Amino acid sequence: MKPSSKRNPLSLALGASALLNAIFAIAASAADRPNIVFLLTDDQTFYSMGCYGTPDVQTPNLDQLAAEGLVFDHHYDTTAICMASRANVMTGKYEYKNGTNFEHGDMRREMWEETYPMLLRKAGYRTAFAGKFGFSVRDAPDSKGYLPEDDFDRWGGGPGQTHYETARNESMKAYADEYPHSTLSYGAFSRDFIADASKKDSPFCLSISFKAAHRPTTPDPQFDHIYKGKTFTKPGNYGREFAEHFALQSKQGRQYVRFEEWGYSDRYDEVMAIYYQQIYGIDVAVGMIRDALEANGVSDNTVVIFTSDNGFFCGAHGYGSKVLPYEEASRVPLLMYVPGHENSGRGYRTSSLTGNIDFAPTILELAGLKVPASMDGKSLLSIYDDPQHETHETLQLINAWGPIETQSLAVLTKDWKYIYWPYAGEEFQAAEELYHVSHDRMELVNRAQSHQPPEVMKDMRNRYDAAVALWKRDAVSYNNYEPYGMYYDRRIPWSRKADALPKKRQ
Repeated sequence: MKPSSKRNPLSLALGASALLNAIFAIAASAADRPNIVFLLTDDQTFYSMGCYGTPDVQTPNLDQLAAEGLVFDHHYDTTAICMASRANVMTGKYEYKNGTNFEHGDMRREMWEETYPMLLRKAGYRTAFAGKFGFSVRDAPDSKGYLPEDDFDRWGGGPGQTHYETARNESMKAYADEYPHSTLSYGAFSRDFIADASKKDSPFCLSISFKAAHRPTTPDPQFDHIYKGKTFTKPGNYGREFAEHFALQSKQGRQYVRFEEWGYSDRYDEVMAIYYQQIYGIDVAVGMIRDALEANGVSDNTVVIFTSDNGFFCGAHGYGSKVLPYEEASRVPLLMYVPGHENSGRGYRTSSLTGNIDFAPTILELAGLKVPASMDGKSLLSIYDDPQHETHETLQLINAWGPIETQSLAVLTKDWKYIYWPYAGEEFQAAEELYHVSHDRMELVNRAQSHQPPEVMKDMRNRYDAAVALWKRDAVSYNNYEPYGMYYDRRIPWSRKADALPKKRQ
């Protein structure tokens, strides 16, 4: 069934309270803007939920959310690593425009002021955050970075990777006795915030950032029985034989060795049982949060968004971890539920191309706020109105972190992915990869090596060159992003790049 293409008032004029009320069926009041719950997991591959076609797993609450809302099948993290991805989510900007990642530096205060939590709070929303914040804010180049806990009405966040032991998370230790494992503690934090915020006149925005399923693998032991003794179906691109066509550069980082180091090569079922058990705990916490919305009478006026900061290889192509621009590392689940919308509850899915830079614009539009022109993302609400609608022709997949050999830039359309590996020192040569992702989602055939459609390669190279031009124009002047404009430029010979390689932040 084709969904209606009629634009819902939610995306046409969210600033008008009368139209908002028509969508959410609530009392007419300027304060009756929708509440927003944004849920972010860590290292969750897109096929780790039943609603993404994997019968091996149990995710009943997430599957219910999918059935009630919209499932995004082609959603990507534009930088597939924790720190940068979270900055991209908050700012709605590509990494080189928000200037935040490992080996580069913290987010500047002026950039933080433009994030969705700050803009919503200034507009009267009550805001809360709990979990792994992922980056620090710095007031000046030579000042010390800090967590902006005072910029939220309720804080349960923590520095670095945080801990699976609730008692070790300073802002969450009050929940340690009842919920010793951190995953469910975030469900309890949400429950309490929702109970308090629902009594106020102002709307709320709750952002939860789970540590799970990030390593070290530490699932909640109360769920040990869920996957005990279970065997799991391996993906069709599992194993090293499916990486022979990958660029040599991609095999120089930790992603390649972790196929064996982390047990995917010889203990697959054991490793995946632990991984999926962590995601089961997330599913239980999501159920706690949705129950709290219902119990406090705000479920009919609360938009819920669920996604992950990056994917995970889980043995695909004989790799582990994330970071690289391949599907398993950069493509992630995304569920969105808008209560009262005519397309909710119909089981719709969308193949539209979306990215993590889209969350800030979406949340701002939900709140009836103007989306800053500096944001690279596009609101997802037009896709919710019509799942066949397209907002991006091209997205960038960035890796400006880790060994210099593995650092790459890719451009992605709905049908094609082009990856450029600039490093050409020693035995390396700069490399291109081209995948017909709409027909080859497992990236089994590098069309840059065989069956190359010349018109497609020309088009994708042009899109890539345009992305590099944007980098050169828009990259922040700090945290060592400007040199990448030269490094990623495929038209500049290696002999000119070698002496100007991006340097790691000291």
